[in-house]
Formats: sequence, C-alpha cells, structure tokens
Amino acid sequence: MKHTILIVDDSPLIRRSLRLWIEGSLDWEVCGEAENGREAVDRVEALQPDLVILDFQMPVMNGLEAARRIRDLAPWTAMLMFTMHTSSELLKAALEAGVTDVVSKGDRLSDHLSTALHQILA
Repeated sequence: MKHTILIVDDSPLIRRSLRLWIEGSLDWEVCGEAENGREAVDRVEALQPDLVILDFQMPVMNGLEAARRIRDLAPWTAMLMFTMHTSSELLKAALEAGVTDVVSKGDRLSDHLSTALHQILA
C-alpha cells in the first residue's frame, strides 16, 4: 500500500513541482493539494493522508496554525514543513505544533526532503 501525501502551498508552481517530484521518484501517492491552511485542515479531514507537506507562510491560515489544527483533528497524520523561512525559532514552534521536521525550499529536493520523507514514513 502506498503512503498518501497532501501538498499544501499557496504557490501553484511549488505544488506542481512537489507533485511531479514525488510521483516521479518515490513510491508514494499525492492524494490532494491545498493552497492555504484552512483548505489543508478540510482536506486532511476528507482525505486522511499519511503525511502533509505544509508551507509556513500562506494566506487565510499559516502553516503553524494549520499544523495545530491537523494535530488535534488527525493525530496519526505526520507533518513536514517545507518553507523558505527556516530558523531555530520556527523549528521549535513547528515541533510544538506537531510537525516532525522543517525543510528549507532552498535545499535540493533530492537531498534533505527525500531523507525527511523516508524517515517520517518509515
């Protein structure tokens, strides 16, 4: 059985790039996408993914608030924050919100993101 992933980012380009990379190089399935945190919470409830890849800075509801709500709604769902805004403060806040890891969008996809996804879904 393939693990299912929900991609949440306000950029259609980032969502499409992640989807193509995940579906082209990994044995996982993208079950849906959302462009803000509010949509992410709704999609988690409807789709029950194994993992949510969340952007931090989004309209309507940011990634930290979405992570807190997802943690309460679906505590079995793993979360990874994929963002341009990496700092020790964000990592601490993300971990407290239930996120397993924070990965920089500046990193090469095939490196840190792949490693983080494998560790989370192992």
